[in-house]
Amino acid sequence: MSRSAAAAAAWRERDRLPRYWFANRLVLTLSGQRPVHTLLGHALPAAYDQLIELAPRAPLRPAGERATAPLVRRCGEYQPRHGVIEAFARIASGDRLTALAFRLELGADARWRCAAIDLGPLA
Repeated sequence: MSRSAAAAAAWRERDRLPRYWFANRLVLTLSGQRPVHTLLGHALPAAYDQLIELAPRAPLRPAGERATAPLVRRCGEYQPRHGVIEAFARIASGDRLTALAFRLELGADARWRCAAIDLGPLA
């Protein structure tokens, strides 16, 4: 396997982790690349209400004509107890870095759902 194929496989494996899967979906929604309803069923009511409020402003939309689309650079997690992930992500868009925090909760149906989102103070 070539080095680039191995790197691509590692990225695919990473993106299967719940924290990365949700971070990527949140970035797509909060940058205006995907409609908020794509997360319907993947977010609890309070978090979905947050998304409905944030999405029209597209707070992660790249600034300027030549800016690159935002990308999840790194995503970490803390598990305060079983079935809960408190995640944090570094989002890069060109030379701009933004922090994104969110909480995931494991439902009785064994599916992860976003329970809260925090982008910090927005301009």
